[in-house]
Amino acid sequence: MTAKTFYLETFGCQMNAHDSEKVVGTLLHQGYRQVDAPEAAELVLYNTCSIRDKAEQKVFNRLQQFKRQAGKGKVFGVLGCVAQQEGERIFEKAPHVSLVAGSASYTKLPEMLVQLEAGNRRVTGLSLDTEETFETPFTRRDNPHRAYITIIEGCDKSCAYCVVPFTRGPERSRAGAGVIEEARGLAAAGYTEIQLLGQNVNSYRDPSPTGWDFATLLARVGEIPGIRRVRFTTSHPRDFGKDIVDAIDANPVLCNHVHLPVQSGSSSVLQLMDRSYTRDEYLRRIEWLKKARRNIAITTDIIVGFPGETEADFRQTLDLLDEVEYDSLFSFKYSPRPNTAALAMGDQIPEAEKTLRLMILVEKQRAIQIRRNSELIGCVEEVLVEGRHEALGQWIGRTAQNRTLNFTGGGEALVGRYLPVRVTRAGPNSLVGEAVV
Repeated sequence: MTAKTFYLETFGCQMNAHDSEKVVGTLLHQGYRQVDAPEAAELVLYNTCSIRDKAEQKVFNRLQQFKRQAGKGKVFGVLGCVAQQEGERIFEKAPHVSLVAGSASYTKLPEMLVQLEAGNRRVTGLSLDTEETFETPFTRRDNPHRAYITIIEGCDKSCAYCVVPFTRGPERSRAGAGVIEEARGLAAAGYTEIQLLGQNVNSYRDPSPTGWDFATLLARVGEIPGIRRVRFTTSHPRDFGKDIVDAIDANPVLCNHVHLPVQSGSSSVLQLMDRSYTRDEYLRRIEWLKKARRNIAITTDIIVGFPGETEADFRQTLDLLDEVEYDSLFSFKYSPRPNTAALAMGDQIPEAEKTLRLMILVEKQRAIQIRRNSELIGCVEEVLVEGRHEALGQWIGRTAQNRTLNFTGGGEALVGRYLPVRVTRAGPNSLVGEAVV
């Protein structure tokens, strides 16, 4: 019997990427075979992101492209955040879709597949009333050296712009012992880099009697033999304590990189966003990071054009870039999202003004990154080799600070190895170097 074929495209963050690994592992265990193009697949799945309108529209554009192929033995499914957000309305928007399932339902995917195979053309998995949202029994890891581990799902914050509480549900932490067991198993299987994931990863609280906080769990994962690097994302400033910085200082296995989204440099905008901290409180955390013994890279997220953001508020954000000197940032124009408090706010910023502010922000940060990266010329950085750029004759590596460092030399078959590389050139987004022989 020929295996049924499937195609899966992923949109969005590392949480979605890891969710797709779970979905693929489950499908393979159910006897499906993965193919590289939707045209060749009997089951076409889109694992979606709804954090911004543009990402959401990409999904519906994809569905529209293949609308004519519906009814020709091809089944379509929408997974993830857009599925959870839109629910059964997707069946009305895209009648050729047969499966709509949020991330909390992936453990029930085998049952949903049975329904699809039986000819059911409206199968849903939309309940958020579950604790079983973390790991499916079968996960197909996409990278043989780096592995993701979800330690906390959902969000209890109420940021005025964010749909995550509606698409991922409330915060639910895994038992620490289960996380350690999974990390030990990955190390035994040859994985050397672990990345701990959560919408607010540092809000982690072990629900078992051990009661570990995030800093304790981080330190314990960093003690596992065979693991060379531990990363984590994304942190919420409200729950970011100095104990996390102390843990990074105490163990070089814990990568000296922290992604700490600020969203705005203005306390008044932060209050409108309901971010639960002020500019000064955020800067206190930055001070902990800058006073650490290790040189910790700091990255962030910034939203421009939030309703009510004045020119003075925006200038405070630009001033924050000068004060912190982020190593990189992700910047976005405010995008209205369903079910969020910001939808009802007045003083919406015109699109043209949002675009202008974003351009100014990006150019300012570009200059900062050129300067920050140039300071590393002459330094020797350890990289994990991730691939090869044949056209340029360079290996592609990543430093503990999460900088891309492309380099020459070092020999053959380097992927997965850790090598010292001397930085010889720097650009705004990456470094160039030579392997140290």
